[in-house]
Amino acid sequence: MKLKVKEIAVFGMLGAMMYASKVLMEVAPNIHLIGTFIIAETVVYRKKALYPIYVFVFLTGLLSGFATWWIPYLYIWAVLWGAAMLLPQKLSKRARPVIYMLLCGLHGLLYGTLYAPAQAILFGLDFKGMIAWIVAGLPFDAVHAAGNLAAGLLICPLISILKRAEKFTH
Repeated sequence: MKLKVKEIAVFGMLGAMMYASKVLMEVAPNIHLIGTFIIAETVVYRKKALYPIYVFVFLTGLLSGFATWWIPYLYIWAVLWGAAMLLPQKLSKRARPVIYMLLCGLHGLLYGTLYAPAQAILFGLDFKGMIAWIVAGLPFDAVHAAGNLAAGLLICPLISILKRAEKFTH
């Protein structure tokens, strides 16, 4: 996946925008636009969407600290990218917003479950401990899912903006 200079600049800016949106929305716990960005970028840039995703991951660690909480960031956002990659590229205009919103919401709901294996390994939890950790986090995951579902309303408009910007820069 060789990158052009323009792509390096665009992907750097998109990763920085993802990080900035996360920081700006920290006043509302578990509510953010990261899933929105990841799905939109994956629809538009496909495999290359991994670049802005990992710019975001790196910036998060660099500016918030490379601590144990950050380790799941190395895979948790790639799971959403992979799920978005598996979606058919030719969805009907009516189905697109619903499917993208549901995927975004589902990732929020499963966030604690996806996070749990790293927690278990890092903190020596057995399987029962990991399940208890997941169950204890379900209320937070429900809020996360609701926030992601609502933020998912922005996915199709963001896809349109990214596609328009791509046409403009060619």
